[in-house]
Amino acid sequence: MAFGRSFRRLYWLALLALLAPIAAQAAPAHLSPANLAQGVNPDVQLKLVFDAPPAIGGAGLIRIYDAADHSLVDTLDLSIPASPNPTGRAPKPAGATGPAVAPRPTDVSVVAPAYQETTIEGVAFHFFPIIVRGDTATIYPHHGVLAYGHRYDVTMDPGVLSVGGKPFEGVGDREWSFATKAAPPPVSATRLVVSADGRGDFDTVQGAIDFAPAKPAKRLEIFIRDGDYEELVFFQGKSNVTFRGEDRDKVRVGYPNNSAFNAQTQPGPSLRPAFSVVDSTDIQLSNFTIHNDFIGQAEALLITGARNVVDHMTLLGSGDALTMHGPVYVVDSRLRGDGDTCLCYGPAYFLRTEIDSVGPFTWTRNPASNHGNVFVDSTFVYLDQPLPWTVAADGTGGVKVPGVLARLPRNGPAGSAYENFPYAETVLIRARTQGVAPEGWGPIEDEGPTFSRANLHLWEYRTTDLAGHPVDVSQRTPVARELTLPADAETIANYSNPAFVLGGWKPVVH
Repeated sequence: MAFGRSFRRLYWLALLALLAPIAAQAAPAHLSPANLAQGVNPDVQLKLVFDAPPAIGGAGLIRIYDAADHSLVDTLDLSIPASPNPTGRAPKPAGATGPAVAPRPTDVSVVAPAYQETTIEGVAFHFFPIIVRGDTATIYPHHGVLAYGHRYDVTMDPGVLSVGGKPFEGVGDREWSFATKAAPPPVSATRLVVSADGRGDFDTVQGAIDFAPAKPAKRLEIFIRDGDYEELVFFQGKSNVTFRGEDRDKVRVGYPNNSAFNAQTQPGPSLRPAFSVVDSTDIQLSNFTIHNDFIGQAEALLITGARNVVDHMTLLGSGDALTMHGPVYVVDSRLRGDGDTCLCYGPAYFLRTEIDSVGPFTWTRNPASNHGNVFVDSTFVYLDQPLPWTVAADGTGGVKVPGVLARLPRNGPAGSAYENFPYAETVLIRARTQGVAPEGWGPIEDEGPTFSRANLHLWEYRTTDLAGHPVDVSQRTPVARELTLPADAETIANYSNPAFVLGGWKPVVH
């Protein structure tokens, strides 16, 4: 009997010893697309869903192979940092942090790049190869590496991810395989569907706009189903396209990006917005949310070109949250930012739009050749908070600045293109406000050889509080002007007319 008990004890101890390495591993993940899936869109983001939040390791490779000949299609090396400043905050003196511009590597001859880079429409961006949200780890292949009509195998080294302190054993050869659709939608399509669950024509907004012709003969609608689309969106030279969300609050497109994460080191399109519409015409954005999750110089939206429309949109950025070179028509939208929230070169016409700003609402930069920012029946709400980049990492400290309608300090060195803006124009018609500083406007550069305050149009007509009561404008800075009736009837009528502000363009919302 004693011998039997001893034998059973030894048996269980041996079994536990065999199982120990298995128990030390994280539980298997649910894969998306599923192993052996068919009909996958080539712009797919690869997801692993665990029963607890995973953590990203500091080393290991993710490889994608073409299953036909096992040729290597893509490699993501987790030992390479995403950026010089992967948190979006660069070191500053005295222990403070902020969105300082950081250098990017210039030596591209090395075998391993200094930082992660992916190329979208010929422009290189730093990016995160894996992003974890909740229990899901999303893998981002390099842009455009997958194609239609192929089968792919994905492998992942142990240690790329861990769960609950236990290493995920990775994905071995032939354990994660999927086949892409045989062909894209027809080139003549006038409506493309983006769906994050893979049941549309594309999984990502970028995938749809990559496919879209530069100048479709008929207006193209890119319809975005409800979902979270964590991606950089960048395109240039497009026209005649409408992006339409299924639900304004349930369609969220965005990315963590700013001037520290993607520093500007040479001329070209800005690299720091979450969503960039560059040198494009007749583009309409309707009924969804764009967000930039970093602070600092971090636009939600950059839009340049002509005859572009922002309709029923929510834009959530930080400093310079919305940057525009017009003409742009903004209607029934909401913008939230952390100072210079609208950094606009005009002309821009805002109708029934709300701006919530931690610091100054606008820094208007239009030249003499066009109008600036005109806000009609719009709302300005000052957010009484410190500028986020002045707050220490432990949440202490921080600096507040007044919520002025516009500021015009000297901007650059003498003779530079952005030295100052002596023809800046910001006009408010029937604005509703909360928390705007009594002086209303400023600071404004002093008179000098290259700057005359006489050319500024800092005007407002019938400004009220949120309840509709007139605000006291007696303390406004002297350069500002209050428009009144009947003396300014013609001016008020002109600036209430979009075509007058937008150089003759009469915007149409599709």
